Amino acid sequence: MAETQFSANRQIARASGIVMLGYVLSTVAGLAAQMLISRAFGTSSELDSYFAANRVPEFLFTIISGGALASAFLPTFARFLTHGDRDGAWSLASSIINLVTIVLGLLSGLAALFAPGIVHLLAPGFSNVEQVELTTALLRVMLLSPLVFGVSGLLMATLNAHQHFVFPALAPASYRLGQILGVLLLVRRMGIFGLAWGTVIGAMLHLLVQLPAFLRLKPKLGTSLGLRLPAVHEVGRLLAPRLLSVAVVQLNFVVNTIIASGQPEGSLAALTFAFALMIMPQAVIAQAVGVASLPTFSAQVARGEWDALRNSVSSALRGVLYLALPASIGLVLLRRPLVTLLLERGLFDARSTELVAWALLWYAAGLIFHSLLEVVVRAFFAQYDTRTPVIVTTIAMSLNIALSLLLSKLFAEAGLPPHGGLALANSTATALETTALLILLARRMDGLDFPRLRRGLLATAGGSITMTLVLWVWLKLSVGAPAWGQGGIGVILGLAVYWGLTWVMGAPEARRLPGMLLNRGRGSRPESVG
Repeated sequence: MAETQFSANRQIARASGIVMLGYVLSTVAGLAAQMLISRAFGTSSELDSYFAANRVPEFLFTIISGGALASAFLPTFARFLTHGDRDGAWSLASSIINLVTIVLGLLSGLAALFAPGIVHLLAPGFSNVEQVELTTALLRVMLLSPLVFGVSGLLMATLNAHQHFVFPALAPASYRLGQILGVLLLVRRMGIFGLAWGTVIGAMLHLLVQLPAFLRLKPKLGTSLGLRLPAVHEVGRLLAPRLLSVAVVQLNFVVNTIIASGQPEGSLAALTFAFALMIMPQAVIAQAVGVASLPTFSAQVARGEWDALRNSVSSALRGVLYLALPASIGLVLLRRPLVTLLLERGLFDARSTELVAWALLWYAAGLIFHSLLEVVVRAFFAQYDTRTPVIVTTIAMSLNIALSLLLSKLFAEAGLPPHGGLALANSTATALETTALLILLARRMDGLDFPRLRRGLLATAGGSITMTLVLWVWLKLSVGAPAWGQGGIGVILGLAVYWGLTWVMGAPEARRLPGMLLNRGRGSRPESVG
């Protein structure tokens, strides 16, 4: 059993290394895109319009075919593969792809038809007629992307179920490449519409980069919708509560858009930039582990290996915490020089930097909980339980809406930029959601192998505290230094201190990290990995 558990954890580590490198590439591409976008548009009303319009395509993709459908589809598809029923697996995949194509096509068409009304509901604070018309036109362009993303998301889930992670890991970077091409090649002639068309191009690249690997699986696809297939019904049963959960989360972003549209110019753009900066390390750290873990978790459940599942979940949670805690601290302390270094150029001025850094402070405080959540929810999904996460998420995100209204008002009354209250509300609600799900998961699985979970946490805590002190001293000593020195050196210094100290203190993750990033997943004995 120890060898089996070790093999499963090593498989997750190897897959995480591949996905993590893909997300690192995506992060680099994302940073390049954010730098180009900020230089071209700053935190202008035009960019507010773009981000408001993009909320609808993101909403459609996410609730229909993003994480929601993948989390319901992958465990069922993986069960067919585990039992050697490839025909059943491909029959399910074909049916779901056809259904998603039809549903997203219809919804995108309806959204394009009623775009003016949607914009009035989405951004009531846009009182300028020209800005409303611009947002409407941008929305109609970007509604081409959900259909492409829908199919691409299913290809990603199918490849992951086959333990193929390389090309799916490259897909997010390909999407960012589309945005980069839009800014470099189209914006000069088309203005903000160049960025919108770049988003559509990015969706196409997201699909195309995965297509060769998918075709090598020799898929058996047809035109049937599979409405009578029990497996399709099972995916639908698992999907229904998950859809509600994702819809509630997306509703929070919509509410933030509505509220921010009535705040000072640039508030919505600042929130979007700050959230994007926070989500970059979260993607590298947690989404990589979560994506790599779900196929293994699902296979363990299908084989009834509950001890192995408990072991794998605990190891994944500990690994995420090891990386997320210093990332959160680093973003909080270095937020201003990092925003200056990465974004302040062109139309993105000092005021824009302050707006984004203020939102990033409150978003970064919740990075740990956003990261842990990626693993926790997948542990539920692997056990065919999408209901528990949706109930907790619905409660937490409902609280988020109330907190968004309350905290933005309190911030404004205190003379603080009100968009910071929206970011703090998100972090607070996510912290409560993650804590509740961890408690419920521990009860459901008869514990979370706490001896394994505790191993290395002392080193993680000690390394984080030391890193905080070192960065605090560095910021005091480097006052007046250029952003590349204060921020860039600060990141290198913080990482070196944290990794070095945790390695000396014997944290297993510190010793495995170099090998995992090189996709070696080394370890000679099960005892050495725990």
